[in-house]
Amino acid sequence: MTLHQHVVVGVDGSLVSTRALDLAADEAARRGAALRVVYAVPDRDEAGPILAAASSRVHERHPALIVAVTAAEGDVIRELTREGADAALTVVGARGLGQFAGLVFGAVSPRLAAHTRSPLLVVRGDRPHDDDHRDVLLGLEGDTDTEAARYALQEAERRGARLRVLHSWTHRHMSPELPSPIPATSPGRQLQVRRDRAEEAVSRFAMAGIREEHPGVEVESRTVRTAPARALVEATREAAVVVIGSHRPGGRHGARLGPVAHALLHHAHCPVLLVPTG
Repeated sequence: MTLHQHVVVGVDGSLVSTRALDLAADEAARRGAALRVVYAVPDRDEAGPILAAASSRVHERHPALIVAVTAAEGDVIRELTREGADAALTVVGARGLGQFAGLVFGAVSPRLAAHTRSPLLVVRGDRPHDDDHRDVLLGLEGDTDTEAARYALQEAERRGARLRVLHSWTHRHMSPELPSPIPATSPGRQLQVRRDRAEEAVSRFAMAGIREEHPGVEVESRTVRTAPARALVEATREAAVVVIGSHRPGGRHGARLGPVAHALLHHAHCPVLLVPTG
């Protein structure tokens, strides 16, 4: 097994971190990868019982899975970033106790997304663990989101699931729910129609070529005229996981999460998977 074939999960003994542990173990098993369990604490002696319980739980669910546990002293962001530098996936809970308190609703999750070089799965939603028969959802911003699209296809293939692609957009000066006041034959109306068609083609362009790499995955694409964050949050009600790109505009400060990512991290009904891009 090569070094990069592992999944990292942060735990702290809380209920939500236990759910993160379960999902991380499932993801590792799907990939045929090892699982690395990390507990960041001020004192390493505090980590023993938590890590022992985590290892025992994983082995009950996946007896053949290779599990390594790490008690790390120091800042949780730094430790998870370091441990996940060459990981296939890093997994954290949306909220927790102890060192992971406020993991999303505070500043930790956006900071971790800004620094981690591996895909980050933030566990959200309170429904039972019954996601094996649900779709993978891809939130598509534009036709350059190929890395997130490729990852979403791979995730759907691993799960044996359908991929639903949602591209959302709005006219800047016009409500999409109302008929256009511009005459159909006017240059302005014709320009609007061309823009409509271009936006509706975004998902086809973004998926072109990539779909051929995973011919067994059923893909359903939809463009909606509504606020992107609202549309995606609503669509997560029926998804196993939602995948979006975490754009890195450059510089040493890493990714800057946009309003859609922030909305999903706070309100999604399923886990949120951020794929570093750019």
